[in-house]
Amino acid sequence: MSGIYIHIPFCKQACHYCDFHFSTNLTQMDTMVRMLCEEIALRKTFFKDNSPIESIYFGGGTPSILQTHHLDLILNAIYSNYRLDIKELTLEANPDDLNTEKLKGFKKLGFNRLSIGIQSFDQQVLEFYNRAHSAKESLIAIDLAKSAGFEKLSVDLIYGYPHHDHSIWQKDLLTALSLDPGHISSYALTIEPKTALGNWSKKGKFQEASEDFVAEQFELLVEESEKAGYVQYEISNFGKEGHFALHNSSYWKNIPYLGVGPGAHSYDGNSRGANIANNNLYIKKLQLGELPFEIEPMEQSDSCNEYILTSLRTIWGTDLNYLKEKFGVDLLSRQETILLGLQKEGLIAITEDKITLSKKGKILADGIAASLFID
Repeated sequence: MSGIYIHIPFCKQACHYCDFHFSTNLTQMDTMVRMLCEEIALRKTFFKDNSPIESIYFGGGTPSILQTHHLDLILNAIYSNYRLDIKELTLEANPDDLNTEKLKGFKKLGFNRLSIGIQSFDQQVLEFYNRAHSAKESLIAIDLAKSAGFEKLSVDLIYGYPHHDHSIWQKDLLTALSLDPGHISSYALTIEPKTALGNWSKKGKFQEASEDFVAEQFELLVEESEKAGYVQYEISNFGKEGHFALHNSSYWKNIPYLGVGPGAHSYDGNSRGANIANNNLYIKKLQLGELPFEIEPMEQSDSCNEYILTSLRTIWGTDLNYLKEKFGVDLLSRQETILLGLQKEGLIAITEDKITLSKKGKILADGIAASLFID
């Protein structure tokens, strides 16, 4: 199974927490779409085994800012250059971009999964984040998406907004679960240096929530989602059976994927690389017939550690046989003392062929993974 990720580097406005690559200058949109198609064609030999593409994911930025004819051009470029066995075609969308006509257009193009960036149902929080949509538009967007026939829906939520209690988060979470989208991705509010929040924090104008406060909200997320029949199949992702994200799951399982667009990353099974995270330079390179892509050197130990980090976050866990076959690493013998200690503390479970996190261990996922890294 292989997948293609398309990065759409445009947004209406900058959210105060976001450090992804994007531009609010939309004048280059038509040119950018043409260059995305150019890159897609130039990289048609990326998958060395010519394996079929099973998932395509439009992320960003804000993919829903594109018109349907833009999306059609990009999809046709993929269909013309790659072997296909499409099982999942996902579009990230903001609520303010969605209306009945546009949703029908997405369905007609073959999109069968919609990931809606809600973040919060609280108007004050949305304004603080500088989101382009209102709380009312969030509710309308989910309803319109269901009416348009999107059976695979996902909503994004952010927890950890600093408040005197958990009332805002409880309301956000219970509202999302009551709407029953089938899938929820939820992430803690993080303060990145090159963002408005990072700048405010540096100047003492913003105080982030304590680690304990954020951990309590994570526990609420896990508890309430489980009650509603959602499976926590990855630390930040919750889905009902049949609604897990196929494309994102491939990242955690170490499956190759091609990233197209400025700032997009790719992985061919052995090495990683990234495109230039600059719209003008990306366009200029491709106009000259050059790929705006640089391979990121990786030692085998780096690849191994990355697999441990990502796989341990999932219900499928870290496959010990895969570590032996792919990297020549016998983790059970190599990290025996650490593993037995973690097991004794009730943070992990060890079987013959895999390691998984316990409910208690999920809160400490990244730290546990780091303790198992090889040199």
